[in-house]
Amino acid sequence: MNVVEIVFSPTGGTEKVSHVLGTQWNENTTKIDLSDINIDFAKCKITQQDMIIVAMPSFGGRAPAAAIERLKQIDGNGARCTIVCVYGNRAYDDTLVEMEDAAKECGFKIIAAVAAIAQHSIIPQYAANRPDESDKKQLQQFARQIANKSDSAVSIPGSHSYKKAGAAGLVPKPSKSCSRCGLCAEKCPVQAIDFDKFIADPKKCISCMRCIKLCPEDARKINAMMVSAAALAIKKACSIRKENELFL
Repeated sequence: MNVVEIVFSPTGGTEKVSHVLGTQWNENTTKIDLSDINIDFAKCKITQQDMIIVAMPSFGGRAPAAAIERLKQIDGNGARCTIVCVYGNRAYDDTLVEMEDAAKECGFKIIAAVAAIAQHSIIPQYAANRPDESDKKQLQQFARQIANKSDSAVSIPGSHSYKKAGAAGLVPKPSKSCSRCGLCAEKCPVQAIDFDKFIADPKKCISCMRCIKLCPEDARKINAMMVSAAALAIKKACSIRKENELFL
């Protein structure tokens, strides 16, 4: 079975979840990186015999618009597809149904959906070190169940009208220790960072935190007071450990 992981994973958590699932079907998976601005996604080849994972993080209960736009350029060719949304223990709201609509528009055949937990990309004390070993075992079990699933329709939670997308708000900035290496601008999935002062355009930035994750000098920061306020606002929702969910 040829397994293709179509993944948008700015800080790596979504990719970890996707890979646990995919390698349960085939140790050698093919990856299509939706965060790579240099790929012509219209040229990505999918065959009807492939097993597909489409995996994205949930940003404020919605799928990242850039990831959805790039996914829609891929011809699904009737391949069986599992959609996976990954969130930081708050909620995923309408992320799965938004992904479902986009994947169906591409021509994928949706056979399953997974909502999984990974460490919060902005507030790392929430869902810290997840997916952990317990998560991995559960995801592997999900993969075995999906492999035995027929092509029957799957009921996915959420509203197809989607909740209103929020503004990014938390925009990383370079500190004095910035070495001007340019890695942040080069790897930004939405090209929000200029190559001169390495400042992010708040109208383009999606607060994915990739630039912070990749910076070799730990020189990109977000406003600590705003992070504290955000952490407090979702504390109740994130205080109880949520478990991964499978929809067949």
